[in-house]
Amino acid sequence: MRVHVVVPEEFDNPGLPTGGNIYDRRICAGLAEAGWEVLVATVAAPWPVPSLGARADLARIVSAIPDGETVLIDGLIASPTAAQLLPHTGRIRMTVLLHMPLATALDTHHDASAERSEQAVLRAATGVVVTSEWTRQQVLTRYAIPACRVHVARPGADRVAAPARPVRGHLICVGVLGPHKGQDLLVEALAGVADQDWHCLLAGSLDRHPDFVEQLRTRIARLGYGHRVRLSGVLAGAALSHAYTTADLLVAPSRSETYGMTVTEALAHGLPVIAAAVGGLPEALGFSADGTRPGQLVPPGDPAALAAALGDWLGDERHRQRLRAAARQRRWTLRGWEQTTQEIANALTARTAEQDEGASDDNQDREPHNNRQQRR
Repeated sequence: MRVHVVVPEEFDNPGLPTGGNIYDRRICAGLAEAGWEVLVATVAAPWPVPSLGARADLARIVSAIPDGETVLIDGLIASPTAAQLLPHTGRIRMTVLLHMPLATALDTHHDASAERSEQAVLRAATGVVVTSEWTRQQVLTRYAIPACRVHVARPGADRVAAPARPVRGHLICVGVLGPHKGQDLLVEALAGVADQDWHCLLAGSLDRHPDFVEQLRTRIARLGYGHRVRLSGVLAGAALSHAYTTADLLVAPSRSETYGMTVTEALAHGLPVIAAAVGGLPEALGFSADGTRPGQLVPPGDPAALAAALGDWLGDERHRQRLRAAARQRRWTLRGWEQTTQEIANALTARTAEQDEGASDDNQDREPHNNRQQRR
């Protein structure tokens, strides 16, 4: 059982804890623990806008993979590089791990040619793995790929030993500071509950979108919230767990989100969530065992609606207790990373109708490779 995994450079850098990087790291580790031989190759570039050098590096990496091998390639790399990948899709089993389709990313610099490239790559791939049912529907609708080739493997969540010990009015928002994550919407919403008792921590990288961060700081200062809103930079490991444990509420005001791993991270700590009803966020929030939402969904891009939801949370003790109870129940329904890994493994070994037909037409040449895939 061997898989070649092609991912962006520094995917294993703890200082870059994006959802995609965390997912890629956990899958590589999980497959190795399950007995797979995992051969990782990294490609440096400002993905998804690769340089000519990055394209050349990718072509070299893929060309060196022997015929018949199983390949898992991050969609950030695969989507814009049809020219480098299509010559090889007939000789390798290439599965694309698509964290976010290019067309749904609001902060990208791609153009129509990149979207055409994505379509060509996904159609030529043996399979496509997406991280939410919402994303699966986007792929099926936009690119008309056979449904049997598109597999859902939602992110896992680590089980936390103890639930949150909240500090009243302590709000947290986790994610790279950028327009797609909507921290500016949260700051505007907080202006609508200025008379309530709250503090807010914005945890995430400050250097990915420097102009946005500067505008955010300026707005916070003009509102006089310098003592109430803190930009901490990246939090990871024990520091992030402590932030979740002591928070009262997670706020996820994203404009675009294919799933929302921070939502399940918060729920694993028994922390309720107010989130925008966009993309895969409702899917990540889910329901407790009795069908109750462990939080509240609000219209995306609407700071007034978000302010109203925050006002309800801060001003209604019974409302808080109800959502906290639902969040504590939701903890026990969260999937673990081992389930995600198994779904990835299933996708890597899945056979399509086209492959079965090809095998019957040319059984003598292909049977050894097919048998090896079945053993996986």
